[in-house]
Amino acid sequence: MTSIYAQRRARLAAQLGEGAIALIPTAAVALRNRDSDFPYRHDSYFYYLSGFTEPDAWLVLDGSGHSSLFCQPRDMEREIWDGYRLGPQAAVQSLGVDEAFSSAELEQRMPALLENRRTVWWPFAVHRGLAARLEGWLAQVRARARTGVLCPAHQSDVCALLDEMRLIKDSGERETIRRAAQISALGHVRAMRRSARMLRQGEDVREYHLEAELLHAFREHGAQAPAYNSIVAAGANACVLHYRAGDTAVRDGELVLIDAACELDGYASDITRTFPANGRFTGPQRALYDVVLASQQAAVAATRPGARFDDPHDAALAVLAQGMLDLRLLDANTVGNAQDVIASRAYFPFYMHRTSHWMGMDVHDCGSYGEPGEANQAREETDALSGQALLRRPSRILRPGMVLTIEPGIYVRPDSGAPPAFHGMGIRIEDDAIVTDEGCELVSRGVPVEPEAIEALMKD
Repeated sequence: MTSIYAQRRARLAAQLGEGAIALIPTAAVALRNRDSDFPYRHDSYFYYLSGFTEPDAWLVLDGSGHSSLFCQPRDMEREIWDGYRLGPQAAVQSLGVDEAFSSAELEQRMPALLENRRTVWWPFAVHRGLAARLEGWLAQVRARARTGVLCPAHQSDVCALLDEMRLIKDSGERETIRRAAQISALGHVRAMRRSARMLRQGEDVREYHLEAELLHAFREHGAQAPAYNSIVAAGANACVLHYRAGDTAVRDGELVLIDAACELDGYASDITRTFPANGRFTGPQRALYDVVLASQQAAVAATRPGARFDDPHDAALAVLAQGMLDLRLLDANTVGNAQDVIASRAYFPFYMHRTSHWMGMDVHDCGSYGEPGEANQAREETDALSGQALLRRPSRILRPGMVLTIEPGIYVRPDSGAPPAFHGMGIRIEDDAIVTDEGCELVSRGVPVEPEAIEALMKD
């Protein structure tokens, strides 16, 4: 039975063109400090085509579908220190490639592989130093021109082809994302409950206590790592969008925003929940939360096949703009009605990010946000805040198998001019949505969003 990776290689090869070759390296090992490395994580493009997670590896694929893998050779001494290696001999059968070589042979073999090719495809602006390395190999090919050897005349970005392939997730990918989201939800549930429990017992609660619950759940249920740096933001820290979990005290009567999720078998999840630290919303907290929840519900309803990628954002924005007026975060006498708020972007001090992004092997996954067949239909607009001229192209048409986040929010910094009752509140609600034939499937609702359900969960 042909593996999914072999099927993907065949699909890519069919798009390369006659006389073409593609070079796809995996990620390099990154030094953390002195003699200690960061935990290794493979390159997503490479893994998508190979299913191989070891470092120092390359995939070479030509237009006929012939595949060559370069990987680390077996080395008993290094394997004692760094772990088992597959090795070239086992790679052919294990990974289904046509041939495999030691990565030590890469410099010697690559010029010959590039000879007499019309086009070389490689991932632009992904791997530092790759362009210079490729030029070195091509220089060796050009040096043999007098013998009749031809050098590739064209270079193309292989990411342009792979991004389109990766945008639609197959059934196996969707199932892995579901499992990742379920594990992540368990971590959020643990963190919510611990926050309330420790406060009830009069203990000193810190952001790192809640982060520990997330990490525990991720590893306990088989996830390899967090998909991104966990955000655990107590109180006004939630108004810092990329805040890192620190040692700030989690205080009774404040909100906590957690944006954290795991990566499972190479696929990400992405969940944000905002909850009262003690398990009970105050009046102002509930009022602001209800606006954000209503905006997410509107965005979810707008996420369906045939809709545009921008539609969930526009739906959320309409609710948020009206909510900001209703709660007097914005003064209607100054900014006008909700349509005026959107047109002038008066909402921006309280909501400064988009509602969605693609998600998959990378938490901010690849794929164009514009509809490819409509790229020439751009219209010029003037940004209401900066005054800059912008070209707006029609956004992507949503299709079954696409996966995106839905994550509206409101952030009220103390210096925002909003009513003091809302100062220091940052609220975001984020779920992962798989576009289906009928609408979308929210795979991250293993942790509740309804305020009554959150309070009930934290009361236990």
